Amino acid sequence: MFFGLDGVEIGLIIVFVCLFGGILSGFPVAFAIAGAGVISFGIIAALDSAGLLIHEAIDQSSAAYRDLVNSGTKADMISRFRYPDLPLTTETVFPNGWEVALDRNVSFVVNRMNERVLAGQSIETLLAVLMFVLMGITLERSKIANDLLTTMARVFGPLPGGLAVSIVVVGAFLAASTGIVGATVVTMGLLALPTMLRNGYSPELSTGVIAASGTLGQIIPPSIVIVLLGTLAGDLYSAAQEARAQTAGCTDALTYLGEPAVVSVGTLFQAALLPGILLALLYALYAFGYALLNPDKAPAVPMGTTNAEPITRSEAFTWFLGAPVIIIVGTILLSNFNIVGSQSTVVSAFSDIGEGASLRTNVSDDCKASMVALHGQDAWDLAIAQQEDIAASGGVKQSERLTDVEFKAAMDAKIAAAAPIGTGTAVLLIIMSLIMTTARGVAPSYDTRPLLVGGVGVLLALLVDIALLKPTTSSGAYIALMFIPFVLIIYGVTEGVKRCAKNELIRVVFPPLILIVAVLGSILGGITNPTPAAALGAGGAIMLAAYRKLNDSDRSPKVIIWSTLAIIVCILVGINFDLRINQEGVSAQSWAAFFVAYAAYLYALFGLLFSCYILYRSGVLTPVVRETAKVTSMVFTILIGSQLLNLVVISFGGEHYIQQFLKSFDNEFTVFLIVMLVLFILGFVLDFLEIIYIVVPIVGPVIYGGTFDPKWVTIMIAVNLQTSFLTPPFGFALFYLRGVAPKEVTTGHIYRGIIPFVLIQVVGLSLLWAFPAIVTVIPDLIPN
Repeated sequence: MFFGLDGVEIGLIIVFVCLFGGILSGFPVAFAIAGAGVISFGIIAALDSAGLLIHEAIDQSSAAYRDLVNSGTKADMISRFRYPDLPLTTETVFPNGWEVALDRNVSFVVNRMNERVLAGQSIETLLAVLMFVLMGITLERSKIANDLLTTMARVFGPLPGGLAVSIVVVGAFLAASTGIVGATVVTMGLLALPTMLRNGYSPELSTGVIAASGTLGQIIPPSIVIVLLGTLAGDLYSAAQEARAQTAGCTDALTYLGEPAVVSVGTLFQAALLPGILLALLYALYAFGYALLNPDKAPAVPMGTTNAEPITRSEAFTWFLGAPVIIIVGTILLSNFNIVGSQSTVVSAFSDIGEGASLRTNVSDDCKASMVALHGQDAWDLAIAQQEDIAASGGVKQSERLTDVEFKAAMDAKIAAAAPIGTGTAVLLIIMSLIMTTARGVAPSYDTRPLLVGGVGVLLALLVDIALLKPTTSSGAYIALMFIPFVLIIYGVTEGVKRCAKNELIRVVFPPLILIVAVLGSILGGITNPTPAAALGAGGAIMLAAYRKLNDSDRSPKVIIWSTLAIIVCILVGINFDLRINQEGVSAQSWAAFFVAYAAYLYALFGLLFSCYILYRSGVLTPVVRETAKVTSMVFTILIGSQLLNLVVISFGGEHYIQQFLKSFDNEFTVFLIVMLVLFILGFVLDFLEIIYIVVPIVGPVIYGGTFDPKWVTIMIAVNLQTSFLTPPFGFALFYLRGVAPKEVTTGHIYRGIIPFVLIQVVGLSLLWAFPAIVTVIPDLIPN
């Protein structure tokens, strides 16, 4: 043994020295990680063959060990760290020889490459990384960030610290658009830093707010960090809870927990939303407070107006705030009285399955004791009572086909309970009304008659829906009855859109905002999983970039506009009509709807291909595809290399050794705090990809195997990694900014400027630690 160290400890030191040496060598990180695994395994195998690596393990044949097990202590809780007085026995770090370990590692690498990279269950989710990267790089290359910075500076510039606040807003916006930290920091450093310095902002505040806002892409969805962490966290949590259940004496995690042990990327996106907004808000409040205390270092800078026509304060309040609040709040109130609500007449031909008890009660005595300790005696007694009631009524009611009479009764009850105004109609009318009220505020001196015509159309549509439309009305009849009201509405909305386009804020922010809402809304609302949503975002970003290029070259972007409308038509037709034409008895209106939807789909596809052609001719598409290929190739190569390095650590018992050390602490919070500190320190020298794929799999079985909510654990890790991106002297965001900062901005300015934001990050982490509901409230409210 070297220096009194255990052979496994020496092996871990060798692995980390090789890893850091490989990263610092200048080789591409993706290959340096794999190389570090190969080299460290060779060194450890050579030392083991020479008899220099000796591992001291607990002697399981000793009387003291047997007495401890017989006393009720579980075997997996016995370790050298918890019971240092137990007799030890010596063995090599490769008990069966390094040749066996090498053979096993090669087999595992092949299997894991198949599972994670080629054909496994997680490959579909990992494809979202490619799509989000393509979306982010496309938006970055299309100069949208430049427009956003200019527009937000005009909005917030007149406020104290307004330019810094605008940087935070744009940083959050780009985070929701790209999710790429380096691209956001570099873009805002190039565009905003010279402007802030030129207008008298201190270098410290300017660099600090740019670096901090750029890292919001780590946490605000759609975040690549969340996608990668989520795919890993789902596997770790399921496996860890299964092991926990079996340790508790139960057959599986569902029995022990009373719920499935699953966590999805979509749920993590929901969980990350409020923490991301919280951090952005804290940044903005600090910038505003700094400006109030130091007005000479963050002065107000009027930079012009975003509206072509001056408007009074009362007009702005009426049309930008008052009218929208009345429309939205009024609709919510009507929904509470069931005036606005679902008009669905879909009734299952089968009866519902009866509910079982809240907990499984047919378990062993050991499992029962563990479940009572976890859920409480009251929950167990309730489950027993529920099970007795179910048994007395003949068992859990099975699903059965309804008779014609029962089906008609269920249908009549559904129709009777339907609201007079359908939810879909109400949402559509709200959107149209908000466009027209906004247009009125943007151009109050313009002729109001087109907007009044649109308003009459909205009222007429409501009257038609209440008086003439029933839940049983067919979609074809709905279109016929609503034709005149919708023509009036479209007339008003068309004029409203033209007027809104005269407002620079709406013209710049609205298109990417719609794209973000479409992508995040589909994920957060549980409509789809991240991969289709990412594909939608990538396609939308390409069309948005093409629209921008056509405008810049004074060419008509009508093809893009009509393609967008074609997508909307596809969605509306798909929602309201049955497009399954491969079944018997298809109605004429279903055939008509199918051809309309198919034609709209073909035109939307043409619009996407046309957009690609425009970007290709303008020299944008080629670098975007090349950069996307680089980033995604790096991600997947790091994934493979990190799997190899992990297997090396597992092969000589390093993973088990670290987990035993962590389990030796009785306090679960202490264990998690140690892990968070280690991740924070490693974040100085390792990129988030290396930490996710090398460190998290080692500590994951411990931190995901306890009582903590997996969503909270994952978001805490993500925010922690974001903090390490900022912390001097090795924060990656600082190097990104240093590379594009002017010569007059020194490294000292950057370091001093970022320290307050690091403290804000620590405050944010503390708030998430003290109030976990910040993370869990949205996933609890939105069904998954």
